[in-house]
Amino acid sequence: MKKIFILLTALFVVGVSQVAEAQGILFGVQRDTTKINRKKGGLIQVDRIDRAIDKNVFAYKGEWICGVTASYGTITSDDSDIALVLENLNLGGSIISVKPYFGYFYRDNLSIGARFGYTHTVGYFDGANINMGNFIEGIEFSTDGIGIDYLSNAYSFSLFHRAYVPLDRRGRFGVFGELELEGSYGRSKFGFMFNDVWHTSYSDNYKVRFNFNPGVAAYIFPNVCATVSFGLGGLQYNHVRQFDSEMNMSGTRDFSKLRFRLNVTEINIGVTVHLWSKKNEQKLRQQ
Repeated sequence: MKKIFILLTALFVVGVSQVAEAQGILFGVQRDTTKINRKKGGLIQVDRIDRAIDKNVFAYKGEWICGVTASYGTITSDDSDIALVLENLNLGGSIISVKPYFGYFYRDNLSIGARFGYTHTVGYFDGANINMGNFIEGIEFSTDGIGIDYLSNAYSFSLFHRAYVPLDRRGRFGVFGELELEGSYGRSKFGFMFNDVWHTSYSDNYKVRFNFNPGVAAYIFPNVCATVSFGLGGLQYNHVRQFDSEMNMSGTRDFSKLRFRLNVTEINIGVTVHLWSKKNEQKLRQQ
């Protein structure tokens, strides 16, 4: 009885493996060529199906790439959801970031590279009337004579390592994970107006960050790839030096933090140019 049970089990496993192999042929999935069944401990062990995902190539070893990513965001008083409370609100700001980069694929789907960056940030607040009459009758006041002005320019340099995972056999679509070590310097100007008198201060900001930036990529032309990456944070160290309006140092501050979350200001859309044709690489491999 035991031998009959083992024989039926073996026939069932072989049948399932044949069906899986047939499906692999239909859908272009490769199967491991080793089909030897081994008997171990009274059980039939069948070699697993090799989906050949690791054989798909998004970019080949030896390719050089160059490209640029950019991001832009704004905020205005029109975005306020508390218009019933704040009247005549004059608030706005924007942040622009441009980051050219280059890289080299030292293995298929694995690259290292360097990135330069420039970020411009501006913001302002020019008063508002706060009316609580809809909630507490008779409470209303104004911020006339109070204003805030902010301006910052920052420059950065980073080294990164990026690993691609192709999503199709032709390597046209893929996802990637990127680890980045970045250093940056920026100077910001902060202005505060009280009773129609402006007070100004400056600060120098030094940052060292270790970031994780996943993303998606797709070839829009044979050698041109479009990318979207998302900054999810990481480990960061900051050193800030504060100056008064006459550029006399007034104090310093050091702080660090570890935070992982989506930063909407670091959603970057980019274009990458591959300087080595994938088709030429395939031809060379076939020769």
